[in-house]
Parts: sequence; C-alpha cells; structure tokens
Amino acid sequence: MSDTKVEDMSFEQALSELESVVDRLERGDVPLEDSIKLYERGAELKKRCEAKLSEAEEKVALIKLDGSTPVGTTPAEGM
Repeated sequence: MSDTKVEDMSFEQALSELESVVDRLERGDVPLEDSIKLYERGAELKKRCEAKLSEAEEKVALIKLDGSTPVGTTPAEGM
C-alpha cells in the first residue's frame, strides 16, 4: 500500500493501487485488521477514480465539435 495521499493521486495511480488492494483482498491471506484497512483504502481509491472520471467527462462534454475540428471549448469551473 502506498503512503501517497489519495487526494494527491492521478487517476492512473489510484486505479493501479485499487487493483492491488483488490488482488490482496481476493487472495484472502491478509489478517482481519489489515483487511479492514485495505478495504477502507480501497473505498477511498474508488472514490478518487470516480471523481477523476467525472472531471474528465465534464471536460469532454464542454468541447463542441464541428466535423473534426473543435470550434470552441469552455473551461470547466475550477479547472
């Protein structure tokens, strides 16, 4: 498990660590207390991934296309 704060992770970092957490939990060889900590970390990582995906969807939705050429973009609020 990484010491990096979840809120500082990129989507790719959070997803990679989330996959690692799931793998460890699925193996079932982690003590109960560690499993609880892993589950909590996994929940935080999932939330981060969802937030980053939502941000990306908002950015994509703001791009207006005319054929294959963007005719205008509007920055998403807070970005």
